[in-house]
Amino acid sequence: MSQEEKLIGRREFVGIPDFNIEAIEAKIDTGAYTSALHCSYIKVINEGNKQAVVFKILDEEHPQYNDTEFSSQIHKIKRVKSSNGITQERFIIRATLNINGVELITEFSLTDRSNMRYPVLIGRKTLKGRFLVDVSKLHIGGNPYNQTL
Repeated sequence: MSQEEKLIGRREFVGIPDFNIEAIEAKIDTGAYTSALHCSYIKVINEGNKQAVVFKILDEEHPQYNDTEFSSQIHKIKRVKSSNGITQERFIIRATLNINGVELITEFSLTDRSNMRYPVLIGRKTLKGRFLVDVSKLHIGGNPYNQTL
């Protein structure tokens, strides 16, 4: 482990301050290339000569859902193969991520993760060169809710 790499567990609480998320449990997934963010509503809009995306994070079933619409410039559109083997085009945005005391700008694909256990997935593109994952550990960065999950 280099001086710059920080140890994290297979699940961590992360913050996404650009979208008013102080702490939400995320799955750390070294098998996934791109990080993903669960959205219940995604719509493309035109902002001048560029495209942007409007979205709502989470869904009504999630306790942290607050029905707020966010918008972000589309960083790119990418074909992503999901865990069930289906390939789909997804909007990729860039946002600030806080994980175990490290703040960085990362890419998130916007997708419906309502059938998944964790609304946020952190992929290896975000992890590479910054973090080492100890799969035997959970919440190395702490549990803001001080409860067993």
